[in-house]
Amino acid sequence: MHSDILQPMVVLIAWTLVMLGWTLATRLPAMKAAGVDMGKLVGTKASDADRSLPPQVQWKAHNHNHLMEQPTLFYAVCAVLALSGTGSGVNAWIAWAYVGLRIAHSLVQATSNRVRARFLFFMVSSLMLVALTLHAALAVF
Repeated sequence: MHSDILQPMVVLIAWTLVMLGWTLATRLPAMKAAGVDMGKLVGTKASDADRSLPPQVQWKAHNHNHLMEQPTLFYAVCAVLALSGTGSGVNAWIAWAYVGLRIAHSLVQATSNRVRARFLFFMVSSLMLVALTLHAALAVF
């Protein structure tokens, strides 16, 4: 069974991997420049890197972490919609909007990190997630 809503799911997964690559491509050289010896690191946490690496480098890592948070709900609700046979039409369009907004959020956070713009993209994408959740509830109850 094919459901159109699977496509935006895969695109957001791919985007998350792009952000992981961008994180590594900027963070590893910054760690080297800061004299961080990964062989000597024991039990560190993400906030430790915030103290030793430039903010512009950390913005990519912070965004990758954000892509591990709310989008997990997106994946779950899209799976419900796909399995219930309601993952096409308007629900697929809403899912594409969510993905586009999350990618825009990533680009803002990873480059200029302007909070107002990030917040706008986050809030509108959250509304898309609410709509998908309501549609999933209607499909299964």
